[in-house]
Amino acid sequence: MNNNLLITIGRQYGSGGREIGEKLAAKLGIPFYNNELIAMAAQKSGMAHTVLGEADEKATSSLLYTLAMGSSFWSGNAGIAFDMPINDKLFVTQSEIIRNLSEEGPAVFIGRCADYVLRGNPHLLKLFIHAPLDFRAAHVSERHDVPVDKAKDIIVKTDKRRSNYYNYYTGQKWGKLDNFDLSIDSSRLGIDGTVELLAQFVDDYKTHKMQ
Repeated sequence: MNNNLLITIGRQYGSGGREIGEKLAAKLGIPFYNNELIAMAAQKSGMAHTVLGEADEKATSSLLYTLAMGSSFWSGNAGIAFDMPINDKLFVTQSEIIRNLSEEGPAVFIGRCADYVLRGNPHLLKLFIHAPLDFRAAHVSERHDVPVDKAKDIIVKTDKRRSNYYNYYTGQKWGKLDNFDLSIDSSRLGIDGTVELLAQFVDDYKTHKMQ
């Protein structure tokens, strides 16, 4: 096992998790992987980037295929089958890419069940970013120039999609505290303050656990 520091970030929509992850990676001087994983998966699989983008972080909608697969995703032994839905092909491909990247050096990964994909790694830090709905709605409303009520509707639907995705591919519950080393409310310190706190947490972790 290598000594690469690996950080995974799960996040509620509108909590600033992506921005926090990107700024944290920059502050630590390590690679950041989010949508880059879609491009890598497209290159590796030969599938169109636009098609994979539509399937990203979405569980398959094929009930018959889900029943046929049973618990094979949970066992971690699923391989790409010819008739596998695009969503499942993307998950398998991205998981392989994440594991390969974890061997190359330290990194920050956003979403994609990366905490589950890299489970068992002794140098893995699993973070979850959350915030109250009103805070997130204000953030989404400003970012996408939509009314607050519309922003709340987008948040509820997006979080449900992320929850279904995580639960389906891991057999665990999305956002459950037991699955993370640290869960933080980004509304308390703001984006930059949260980045500073996490950077200090990472430094302390490296001092005590990675010597």
